[in-house]
Amino acid sequence: MTMQLSHSTPGPEGDGIVPRLSELVALRAAAGGRRHAPKGRFGVSGHALSPLRGRGMEYAESREYSIGDDARHIDWRLTARTGRAHTKLFQAERERLSLIVADTAASLYFGTRVRFKSVQAARAGAVAAWAAVRDGDRIAALRGSLREAPVTPAGGARGALRVLDALVRWYAQPPADDAGLEVALDHAARLLRPGSRLVLLADPRSIAAVPPQRWPGLAQHHEVIVLLLSDPLEMRPPKAMLPFSSGGHRVEVDLAAPTPRQRWREEFSAPIEEALQRLPARGVRVQVLSSSDDSESWLPLLGRSRPLVA
Repeated sequence: MTMQLSHSTPGPEGDGIVPRLSELVALRAAAGGRRHAPKGRFGVSGHALSPLRGRGMEYAESREYSIGDDARHIDWRLTARTGRAHTKLFQAERERLSLIVADTAASLYFGTRVRFKSVQAARAGAVAAWAAVRDGDRIAALRGSLREAPVTPAGGARGALRVLDALVRWYAQPPADDAGLEVALDHAARLLRPGSRLVLLADPRSIAAVPPQRWPGLAQHHEVIVLLLSDPLEMRPPKAMLPFSSGGHRVEVDLAAPTPRQRWREEFSAPIEEALQRLPARGVRVQVLSSSDDSESWLPLLGRSRPLVA
């Protein structure tokens, strides 16, 4: 649904309809101070990082090959000796990549409380960027487009500001060339390296369209966090006749009637419920982020040892 309701009084951080670079920059304080990345080595499901900069390629160990592993790292000697394919594991990149994937579905450009979902997506992405700066990561961002290249990885405030500038552009209005979340994840697969952090800002219906088999491979090699953008009206609609404006025309939806109310639930609540049930079982951390929530409320998901639902 791309219909927009009348918006509430603008807050000091912006009008809530279009994201502002100044409000995204101000969110640096919400991400907290700098903290050093944990020491260790990257394994099958862990995130092994060194606080030093530069790419580390020191051999760590070998394990049996899994689908999605880089074929260039096959341990041919151990494979020949055991008769089973094995892959080499190396000391993880000493400067981790934090990749922000922005869903730009038209349904995000809507809101009834505090701000549009698109503005909340931009703000949550800004918090992720500043958290990456805090943790000493390189930062990159992309959306589902067949024409626009990703924001290339860069470290520090310079890297964060490039991402923030892209978020402002992407969430000012629906991009005409949005190709969908699946395309965005295809682009992400070419950028990600073992041990990366992936923060996905998405409409629940976009997540529902992603094939379930894509998630385990991502979660096995990366820290994957999905933020489901929602609006209070979508989750708790009143039992009343609601007026909408769509394409310059007035549309009324009778949410007091059982059939329209059930269709509303299937459109908005069901995709969220499905994601909350299925994604953690596939190793993905997931949280619903309402347009009225604090934009940094999802930060406790970072660095957890197991998937959490919130």
